[in-house]
Amino acid sequence: MARVLAVAEARGGALRGVSREVVTAARTLASELGGGVDALVLGPPGIAEAAGELAGHGADRIFVGESDAYGAYAPDAELRAAADLQGREGYDAVVLAASAQGKDLAPRLAVRLGRPLATDVTAIEVQNGHVVVVRPEYAGKALARLRFTAAPAVLSIRPNVFLPEERPGAGAVETLAVDPEPVRARVQPVEGGERGALDVAEATIVVSGGRGMGGPENWHLLEELGDALGDGVALGASRAVVDAGWRPHEEQVGQTGKVVTPDLYFAIGISGAIQHLAGMRTAKVIVAVNKDPEAPIFDVADFGIVGDLFEVLPRLTEEIRKVREG
Repeated sequence: MARVLAVAEARGGALRGVSREVVTAARTLASELGGGVDALVLGPPGIAEAAGELAGHGADRIFVGESDAYGAYAPDAELRAAADLQGREGYDAVVLAASAQGKDLAPRLAVRLGRPLATDVTAIEVQNGHVVVVRPEYAGKALARLRFTAAPAVLSIRPNVFLPEERPGAGAVETLAVDPEPVRARVQPVEGGERGALDVAEATIVVSGGRGMGGPENWHLLEELGDALGDGVALGASRAVVDAGWRPHEEQVGQTGKVVTPDLYFAIGISGAIQHLAGMRTAKVIVAVNKDPEAPIFDVADFGIVGDLFEVLPRLTEEIRKVREG
């Protein structure tokens, strides 16, 4: 029977939201292959309890490795665990997230297994027994359709595309005997963003600012808009803003930052350079505010407001609050 391995991610003793998306994508693929789904979860002691929830998204078996060394991402140790499990179980496909961690682990695993890798995948299907995926090319201007001709197919999925679905699986949790000690590299503890901010790559709504904001002292306007929009909002920034030191790099959206696929994306004071568009043009709805009517951002925006953002934002925030308060 065909089987698919979903490589989950944990941080701080809890599963990351993208792990549910990875299992959902793996379940979709396994259903077309006529097989089952296993999940691999590595984390500190106690992670087994959190890992059990993956059964609700389609995991039939959940392999858990617990160690204090897994409190932070340990590349070599996680690579060994995934490769050893592949060697033991012989999966037809391995699914990871195209997150910061997944972008590091996926190519390592593909090289170790001697298989090609498809990254940032936005669609999966099976044709004549072969895994076929779709991924954006040329900064999202084209979509490439790739077919794997040998197993395992190794692929990473774009966050916020394969939304978590309730697909109950058996969810049998098995302890995995792994060597937790990394050989060459160990990631230092990850420092959280301001106000315990949501990761921009996992948010359902992103409010991003560009050089048009004038300076970091005006960022409170974006924060107020985010607060008015409610839960699931993250603040983003253009590369120019990050390079100027106005905002931290973890908020950067674009080709050299993070690729986001939220339900709603606000581009405030962002002209729309091609590298920025590469990181957000697949958002479901894009709202742009810019004083330049010729700004490239309006070419991809679903809704555009031409005007002074310092006048537009307070009014927009006020109207959104009124609507939400009902």
